[in-house]
Amino acid sequence: MNWKNGACGHKFIASFSGGKDSVLALYKAMQVGEAVGLIIMLEEEGKRSRSHGMPPEIIRAQAESVGLPVYTGAASWTDYESVFTGLLKQAKNKGAEALVTGDLDMPAHGCWHDKVTKNAGLKLGMPLWEMDHLEAVQEFINLGFVTMLVTVNLSLGMKEEDLGRVLTHEFVEELQARGIDPCGEGGEFHTTVIDGPIFKHPITVRKCEIVRDGDYAFLPLELDRMA
Repeated sequence: MNWKNGACGHKFIASFSGGKDSVLALYKAMQVGEAVGLIIMLEEEGKRSRSHGMPPEIIRAQAESVGLPVYTGAASWTDYESVFTGLLKQAKNKGAEALVTGDLDMPAHGCWHDKVTKNAGLKLGMPLWEMDHLEAVQEFINLGFVTMLVTVNLSLGMKEEDLGRVLTHEFVEELQARGIDPCGEGGEFHTTVIDGPIFKHPITVRKCEIVRDGDYAFLPLELDRMA
């Protein structure tokens, strides 16, 4: 099983949420392979990303700044796999040889991405697989990436005041002191990356009014077209 190096020497498509893990995985894969596009999965209505609830315009702005085309699919959880596999096949027809994802803790057996890539005839690359969570976050920050918290789970130690904060080494230390995984791998939080070494220019955003839904609080973002 060669998931950590699956993109090495290959053209690849990257599963992209716009958050820190998918961006760090993309960065690492770009050091050893050639990115040919990003897969972005949206909710059924096509108004928000399936993973982080971001409007498509934000993720498209990220993709444009990175300089990669976007493969977009809107799906419910029922047809998610078929839509995702269809996008993989489209990317393969355009020259992709591997799929890159930002998973850290994927089990060695029963991996969903392993199944769908095999069905599409692609290799699988997970550059962050089995990486220490703190090490991953520290590397991300040290590389110069800038990411903002946009979703928090209030039942897992997160606070509404955490929304909009940028992930820094000091904030990571604070999260750990609060007993929170610095990667948010337990679903504690999600982020949106707005700048970094693979971005040609920062993504300028405007923070909207916080939305609450049960245990979750969300910070919607809009592109700041006046910046």
